[in-house]
Amino acid sequence: MAGKGRRGHGDGGIDERGEGRWRLRWRAEGRRHTKTFHGSLTEARKELRRLLKSADDGQHVAPAATTIADYLRSWLDTDTGISPKTRERYQQLAERQVIPHLGKIAMQKLRPSDVAGWHSTLLATGLAARTVGHAHRVLHRGLERAVVLEIVNRNVAHVVRPPKVEAAEVKILSPEQVSEVRSKLAGHPLSPIVELALGTGMRRGELCGLAWGALDLDAATVRIERSLEETAGGLRLKPPKTKHGHRTISLLPATVAALREHQRAQLEQRLLLGLGRPTPDDYVFPLCADGAFTPYPPDKLSRDWGNVVRDRKLPKIMFHALRHTHASALIAGGLDTVAVSRRLGHGSPAITLGVYAHLFNRSDALALRALERAFGSSLGPALG
Repeated sequence: MAGKGRRGHGDGGIDERGEGRWRLRWRAEGRRHTKTFHGSLTEARKELRRLLKSADDGQHVAPAATTIADYLRSWLDTDTGISPKTRERYQQLAERQVIPHLGKIAMQKLRPSDVAGWHSTLLATGLAARTVGHAHRVLHRGLERAVVLEIVNRNVAHVVRPPKVEAAEVKILSPEQVSEVRSKLAGHPLSPIVELALGTGMRRGELCGLAWGALDLDAATVRIERSLEETAGGLRLKPPKTKHGHRTISLLPATVAALREHQRAQLEQRLLLGLGRPTPDDYVFPLCADGAFTPYPPDKLSRDWGNVVRDRKLPKIMFHALRHTHASALIAGGLDTVAVSRRLGHGSPAITLGVYAHLFNRSDALALRALERAFGSSLGPALG
């Protein structure tokens, strides 16, 4: 564009391409480069100065040189802010769901329409909306990092929302089913870990990583200080990912009794193997093979649970549903969201509400009865 739509800036220039849309021009490494920029003229000038400085410093990378595939792979290989388990899951999603469809597109050329079309393609293949949402989260997080690194100017995945996922109520055991599970598991090696899961709502990795030193059976408490994580690279102990994950949980008398019996049986087994008493750092729920105690991989715990569900004809639920069952009992008992969140180790009460909102809704009758007790039946008409 000639005339007032064209603005010079030393070795570069800015051409007006419409309201809030500009073409930036500059030279780097003996070549001319252009880039479309969306924003104000002041912002466009700032971006051009940055590009010119990058060219002077020898740090310029032509926008067309980096594809979505190249960037995602590099980001997931080098970002130290991603945990090993999350990295593994993100890499699977990137390779299976993102790169086959968007991988050849240059970072600077990815448009919201590409993202929307990608969603439609994945859904058309029969992929669940929840999985599409997970894949979208990988792209979104990666592009957010690219914005911080000034590889792209905006996160186009932020413009297009992932497909809506219908809220599914979490599966839980009824009080009768809890009694059935406890009865049918009596004497089974999984019985003590199931008792602790039901009595505390601890996560699978927290149970597998639990050390004897974190248990105080006299005080009837357990401290959550670490978790056992399983990835393709093996097992590793890690601290809770948030400060709320570090917590102390009170134990029911029945849970304490089950753990004392488990402690007695484990000590007897260790003495027979010539291993002596467990140390505070030893696992509460280890595997015993070839005369040695080793960590219990979380994925194996899930498989073992599936087998015992089948063999002993237990209610068909995932192991994680024991945590949900514990949470539902707290909510049914009238415990507030913050207290439930702290016991479960959620990062915030908002997470608790997101998972268990339908259960809190059911407890509204309890709230009404509490109001009636506090204010008397005369409040009834006003509430109506």
